[in-house]
Amino acid sequence: MTDRIAARLAWVMFAVVSVTLVGALGLAIINGSVLGSTQDTSGVGGPVLFFTFPAVGVLVASRLPRNPIGWILLGIGLVWETYFVIENYIQYAFVHHPGSLWRPDLVVALTSSLWVPAVGLMGTFLILLFPDGRLPSPRWRPLAWASGITLVAQFLVTPFIPRSLRVISSNLDVPRSANPLGIEALDPIVGAWNLSVGLIPLCILGCAASLVLRFRRSQGAERLQLKWMAAAAATVAMGYLVLMATGFLTQVIGLTLPWTAVVQEVVPSLFPLIPVAVGIAVLKHRLYDIDVIINRALVYVLLTTLLVVVYVGGVVGVGGAVREFTGDADNSLIIAATTLVIAGLFRPARTRIQSFIDRRFYRHKYDAARTVESFSARLRDEIDLDSLCEELVHTVSYTMQPTQVSIWLRRSSYGTVPSGGERLKSNQL
Repeated sequence: MTDRIAARLAWVMFAVVSVTLVGALGLAIINGSVLGSTQDTSGVGGPVLFFTFPAVGVLVASRLPRNPIGWILLGIGLVWETYFVIENYIQYAFVHHPGSLWRPDLVVALTSSLWVPAVGLMGTFLILLFPDGRLPSPRWRPLAWASGITLVAQFLVTPFIPRSLRVISSNLDVPRSANPLGIEALDPIVGAWNLSVGLIPLCILGCAASLVLRFRRSQGAERLQLKWMAAAAATVAMGYLVLMATGFLTQVIGLTLPWTAVVQEVVPSLFPLIPVAVGIAVLKHRLYDIDVIINRALVYVLLTTLLVVVYVGGVVGVGGAVREFTGDADNSLIIAATTLVIAGLFRPARTRIQSFIDRRFYRHKYDAARTVESFSARLRDEIDLDSLCEELVHTVSYTMQPTQVSIWLRRSSYGTVPSGGERLKSNQL
């Protein structure tokens, strides 16, 4: 297949995914999820968010058809959009208009393993083959085969396991009737088969280890590509960690946080960062911006964590002590005081955290800035031209690390420098 035909095939596949998206949105609207929540996968939010996978995939596959990353993204998008269509179909048939559609129980059974390629492709082959579409080394070939066999086996066999439809689709309101495709001969292996699902997380961990090893051995542009993937994955993981912590504080401790609703809606919307980062890395668009993004992300993650700790400590700790001492359940004054403390801490805390991040993770940038500041201070008092040139060459060499440094002076209005300029200093590094 030529690259031109492969590019056309990628766009055809993208058109199929787009039609599937329209079907998912149409069924979601019919079911009443006009706006939908980012957490409600049967609503409008889920299909729209996961459409970023095929949108990025078609750009990668049409430009780099020999790289399987683009095709994997297209496959992930197709599976997820199909999953959303089936989920809304089942919701309509069992909840909104029971008996109106053909054999929804059979549809539940047939698509009960659709999550396997949806999750498996993201966690295994997208990571294992990133960014150039090849394995890190031939030693990872057994892991690739094990991942592929595990995903295919789970996808093909799961629909025929004799279980209740409620167990198969635990996130949907379906009856507790038996699986119409269940094979009773497989009943003795149901327990073992349920345990075999744990092979998928093991394969995902193995692929993640390959990415770490690839990063340690990488350099140049490949290292920046891996940084994009790592930054996106870390952001999503951190977001879900905050979501879990917020849920713990709300449900277990009973603390009502003002940003709980915002966190619950924003965190699921972070998931498209992964395909976007993959697209930027593979297509090498604005590839060198990743260090700036990571720097800012580290600063604001630490800053946000600090401010949250101060807020929770003020409201829970100080507020609890005040309530215990005064017996007054109203802690509005404590909340207002804590908010003022956070507002006062924001700027100095950000400055100190930025300085710490630069010293700890961007030492060269930090030392270069200090060198430039020192040179600027000495420049005010330096009057000897030769000494100034030496200082300038040293500063440029240390901060920029070029292969060669040359200093030229243009002709002045007093004619002290010959026409065309004069090279005063040249240093081969």
